Amino acid sequence: MEGDKKAAAAAMAEEAVVEQKTKAAAAAAAGDVSLKELSKRLNDFAKERDWEQYHSPRNLLLAMIAEVGELSELFMWKGEVRKGLADWDEAEKEHLGEELSDVLLYLIRLSDMCGVDLGDAATRKIVKNAVKYPAPSKEGA
Repeated sequence: MEGDKKAAAAAMAEEAVVEQKTKAAAAAAAGDVSLKELSKRLNDFAKERDWEQYHSPRNLLLAMIAEVGELSELFMWKGEVRKGLADWDEAEKEHLGEELSDVLLYLIRLSDMCGVDLGDAATRKIVKNAVKYPAPSKEGA
């Protein structure tokens, strides 16, 4: 009886993993994924694991900072890195994508827990920066 329950739980976990991979593949195939879609998926992910209790703004910020540290390690001792990472092998580029994703996902989750619409805030910040740092005039060019 106990073994049947464990087998059933393992099968359900396997199905959930397959479903998540399928959703991720579909989203990737569809092109750009919105911040709102990522937010929903992160929320669902946390709920399914009962992790919401740990997702305080402070905890999420500290986790994101740890991920930024891991991201920084990839660039440590490399000197200047050329755009496009021409000198990096595919494994390094894949690892970079994983660490960038970790930072992004924690940032999205943090913004949600703080009640900040990250897309809206970023758009407003770009406008604010355009006013603060206007493009040079093209007169006489």
